[in-house]
Amino acid sequence: MPSPHSSDVGSHEQPGSWEHFPHDADIGVRGVGETPAAAFEQGALALSAAITDLPSVEPLEAVKVQCEARDLELLFVEWLNALVFEMSTRGMIFARFSVSIADGRLDGTAWGEPIDIARHRPAAEIKGATYTQLRVAQGPDGTWVAECVVDV
Repeated sequence: MPSPHSSDVGSHEQPGSWEHFPHDADIGVRGVGETPAAAFEQGALALSAAITDLPSVEPLEAVKVQCEARDLELLFVEWLNALVFEMSTRGMIFARFSVSIADGRLDGTAWGEPIDIARHRPAAEIKGATYTQLRVAQGPDGTWVAECVVDV
């Protein structure tokens, strides 16, 4: 199993960890945090880290993201797909995230910058989050895990 990455991107600490896990030709992303929102933030970091080296991205521009779903698992997929959409349509990459979740609604902010192919050297193009290995759950130690496979 890959080792988890602690998050302390730039001077904006996001406590928790993220990691990738293998899945055939695609990539699994996993976020771990003290709350579902923190796990979603970490999952978003794992998503961005599948594309580029996170320290190469400057959190210069904020983009608001909102989505809704009937449960946390579907909300996680909606969140990641909203980020993929924003990255694709804006030509950006994100390296910092803030999420709040209430009553099936996610209000988030992603900070990043326009992608610079020479500097960011994207390793993959994420097509979208899938329902494969989708799980959002609280573990026995009280931490939350949010994970799924993303199509590359």
